[in-house]
Amino acid sequence: MMFMVIEHFDKNDMIPVYRRLRSAGRALPEGLAYHGSWIEPNFARCFQLMECDDLRLLQHWVLSWRDHGVTFEIVPVVPSAETREIVEPFLDRED
Repeated sequence: MMFMVIEHFDKNDMIPVYRRLRSAGRALPEGLAYHGSWIEPNFARCFQLMECDDLRLLQHWVLSWRDHGVTFEIVPVVPSAETREIVEPFLDRED
């Protein structure tokens, strides 16, 4: 499953998170894949695309970052191409 992980930086301060990232890496448990991330210009949030089959891996990862001034929102997502395949049969229907 794919997840959009939204990190909320305490007081828009990403410095503690970046220090930890530089010194210890992402600390991803085996089986949790990181696909990329994007930061808001005001440094309030980071959006990370991650993938795993066992949700406990996400829980483990979140707990490993709990003392670094960040909270997490985790949203299951479906790639647009896959969603289009599901939607396609309904496009010509008149409901």
